[in-house]
Order: sequence, then C-alpha cells, then structure tokens
Amino acid sequence: MIQKLLIANRGEIACRIARSAREMGIATLAIASEADEEALHVQSCDEAVYLGGHSPAESYLRSDAIIAAAQERGADAIHPGYGFLSEDPDFAQAVQEAGLIWVGPPAAAIRAMGLKDAAKALMQKAGVQVVPGYHGETQSLERLQQAAAEIGYPVLIKAVAGGGGKGMRRVDRPEEFAAHLASAQSEAQGAFGNARVLIEKFIANPRHIEIQVFGDGQKAVHLYERDCSLQRRHQKVIEEAPAPHMPSAVRDAMGRAAVRAAQAIGYASAGTVEFIVDGARNFYFLEMNTRLQVEHPVTELITGIDLVEQMLRVANNEPLSITQADVKLNGWAIENRLYAEDPYRGF
Repeated sequence: MIQKLLIANRGEIACRIARSAREMGIATLAIASEADEEALHVQSCDEAVYLGGHSPAESYLRSDAIIAAAQERGADAIHPGYGFLSEDPDFAQAVQEAGLIWVGPPAAAIRAMGLKDAAKALMQKAGVQVVPGYHGETQSLERLQQAAAEIGYPVLIKAVAGGGGKGMRRVDRPEEFAAHLASAQSEAQGAFGNARVLIEKFIANPRHIEIQVFGDGQKAVHLYERDCSLQRRHQKVIEEAPAPHMPSAVRDAMGRAAVRAAQAIGYASAGTVEFIVDGARNFYFLEMNTRLQVEHPVTELITGIDLVEQMLRVANNEPLSITQADVKLNGWAIENRLYAEDPYRGF
C-alpha cells in the first residue's frame, strides 16, 4: 500500500483527499504557497512543504518542485486533486518517470481525451454517439463556413482545447459566422494557446448530464449520473444526483455508453463522461474529464462508494473491487456552488 501521499493541490479537495488517506492509514504531505501557510489543507495533513511565492505559477503549478518535494520528504505517491496539474499528461508521466505512484488515469488516457475533436473521433469509433458536427483539421474560414451551412444553423463554435465556455460562440445566422469565429479563435488562443475550433449543431433546451466512471485499466463501471444543467456563463452552479425525471432506460443506456468510452482508452481511476441530452432524450458525447470532479461528493452520497479510496487502491495496482451490480442508487444529493459576480463590472 502507498505509505506517504503528496497532495498536489489546496483547499477543499486537498482536505478531502487527506481524509480518505488518513482513514486508510496513509501519511499525507501538503504543499503550500506563502499565502497558504496557515490554510486548512495544511493543517489537515501530517506534514507540509512550502514552495514559496503567492501565485499558483510560483507554487501549485511547479511540477518539478512538487516532484522534488515528494522525493525529498519520502512520499511514494502524488494525488493531483482537480484543477492545476490534474489533467496535465506531462506531469503524470514525469511523476511515474521519477519512480513515484501517480494517483490518476494514465498519461495516454489524459492525452486521448485532451482535445475535443480527437476525443470525439475516438468515441465515434467506440460506438458512442456524438453531436453532429465538423471536427476536421482544415481551419480556414471558408471550410468552417461550409461546415456550418452543412450542419444547419444555429451552430456552436467550440475551441478544441476548451473548457468553461472559453472559445465558445453560438451562431444563429450565416452573416454572423465570421465575426463569431474570429472572437472564439482569439479567446481560445489566449486561454489555451490553441486557436483550433470545431463546429457542432446547437442543441436547443439541452440537459447537461455527466456519468461518473471508474476503471482499473482492464474493466470499468459507471456510478450513475449527475445533472449539471443549471449553469451560469457555462459554469456549473447546481449539481444533483441522480438526475430528476430521467427514464431508467436512458439512464442505463448512458451508463453503458460511458463505460464503452472508458474502456476504449484503457481508463484507470476516476473520470467523468459528459453528455448533452436533447428534448427527445437523445444523448450525445461532449467530452471526458480525466480527473476527480468538484461534484464527486454527490455521487459518493448516493452510492456509498469512496472515490478517493478507490483511486488510491487502483493506483496501488489493486484490481477494481466494484462490479456494476455492486453500484446501487440510494436517495438523492445536491451540491450548490457559490457564484460570485461584481455588478459594478457588468457581472
């Protein structure tokens, strides 16, 4: 079993990981910036390493310093939490090359799901339905306009490396396309260093449903769904599990599709497959988040399964001990996120 775990994160998720590690008898090592020397996550761990600086770039994003801290303090594993370096395949690979245990999915799986266009092509091969659209390499205005016309307006322009609504624009009419494309590409380049986009059919009045999956590299199971349709500026505000008014046949079909998605990339650890569901309850693959999600506690509450514990066990080369028949729905759970806006700056 893992002996000492470095938690490469801060805040709520670091405290959450520390709790499960402590219950499993695993020692914990926190990292912190100068601004976080007395933070709760530091107090929640057995030891702490102070990386200096006040910004994440000076601390929580310093992959080389984090790996060095683990080695110097005798940690044999690193859990990245969510955000920061959690979906950086180069960090995952560097951790393993340093002889440490990476508590997360394989670097190859992170890379496979890292770009939306490549991920959707992979999912189509696995028999998972995707939103009708253009995911091609050619990025000229003429080709993208042609694709939008073939798909039929309204369409969505989406950054292939995007997230959080950045690099995303809805276009209702052909004459608006060029301006929206330029805006989306500029935002995508600034946010992700990648201006490439894809074009998809806009699904009116959709539901955003995500399926929690877990695998050990050989087999995978799903832990049912979370409904995250209530959003503000493409950021989730309300998460609930299970999704209300979801027919069991649709729930089961999405679960099976999510498992196919995970198995297609040899997925190990916790992950989330996101779908968009239209008014006729057709569902389409959106993306896969190759990490633990902020909203994972609502799934834990309705299934009774500790996802962090399972991550640690699979990282320790234990086979997945959960079968699909073991996963039962019990009750209902909700998570509300505080969304802060400044009215004096246009919200």
